[in-house]
Amino acid sequence: MQLGILFSGQGAQKPGMGCDLLADETFSKTLEQASEAAELDIVKLLKSENGELNQTRYVQPVLAAFSLGIWHMLQRDLPNLPAAGMVGLSLGEYPALMAAESLVIDAGFALLKDRGQYMQKAADEVASTLAAVIDPDIEPVEKICAQLPDVWVANYNSPRQLVIGGTQAGIKEAVERLKASQAAKRVIKLNVSGAFHTPLFDGARQQMKVRLHDVEFSQPKVPVISNTIVAPFQSKETAAILERQLAVPTHFGQDLQYLIDHQKIEGTLEIGPGKTLSKFAKQVDAGLIREHIETRLDYENFVKEHAQWS
Repeated sequence: MQLGILFSGQGAQKPGMGCDLLADETFSKTLEQASEAAELDIVKLLKSENGELNQTRYVQPVLAAFSLGIWHMLQRDLPNLPAAGMVGLSLGEYPALMAAESLVIDAGFALLKDRGQYMQKAADEVASTLAAVIDPDIEPVEKICAQLPDVWVANYNSPRQLVIGGTQAGIKEAVERLKASQAAKRVIKLNVSGAFHTPLFDGARQQMKVRLHDVEFSQPKVPVISNTIVAPFQSKETAAILERQLAVPTHFGQDLQYLIDHQKIEGTLEIGPGKTLSKFAKQVDAGLIREHIETRLDYENFVKEHAQWS
C-alpha cells in the first residue's frame, strides 16, 4: 500500500500534545534540536496551559517539532514505510520538507521562528480573521468574495470545505451574504489571529522573501506537494513558493488528489494533533484508508499493525 503522509497545520494544536511521547529518546532529541534552532523551550510550551500555543510565533515551531519527532520515530521503527508523497497544510509544509530531507532541521526551525514572528506582526497590525464555509457552492462563494474589497478565499481544503479570510468587518459582511444567498450549508467564524493566505499578509510575504534568500533547499527525497502550485516542490523553486504561500490560497484538497492520481496512494497517514486532514482526505476520496498518529498509543498500535515495514 502506498501512503500519503499528511502534516498538520496551525489550528490543530492543543495543550499537552506530545507529552506522552517525551520519554521516547528519538522524539525528545528532535524537540531538543528544534528548541535550540528556534531559541524556544518547546517542551515547556507543549506543557503550557497559559495560551502560548494560540500565539502564531510559538505554535509554528512547536507544532512542526511535534510532527517531525513522530516522523523520526517512524523512520527508526518502520524504515520501509511506503511513503509515496507528502502534503502539509500551510505550516505543515515545513515539517514535510524537513522529513523529506529538503530542508535541514537547524535551518528549518530558525526559519519557522522568524516566519511565526512575521505572521504575528501582520496579524497584530490589521484586525482580520477566517471563516470556514461548509458544503459550499464554490462559484457563488468566490463571486461574493470578489464583490467585497477585503475578503478572499484563503483555503480550498476539500470539495466540502473552503475557508475565507479578510478584515473583521469584511468577514462579517461576507458571512451575512453567504447565509442570505444560501451559497453554503454553514459558515463558521474561526478563532484565529489573522487572515492567513490573503493579501493582508503581503508584508509578511515580503519579509519572508528576504529571509529565504540565503536558505538552501535540496531536492526532496520523497515528493512534497505544494499547497500553492499543486505540484511537487523542486529545490530551485522552493524558496519562491514558500514566500508566495503566505499571501495566496492553499489547495490542500487538490494536493490530495494529486497524490492519488500521480503517486498512486491508497491511504493516508496524518501526523499531528486531531484528525482534520483525515476528514479532508475522506471528503476527497472516501476509498482512501486513513490512519492517524497523535499519541503514544496511536504510535504503538500503528507500528504493531504494520510490522511488515520494519
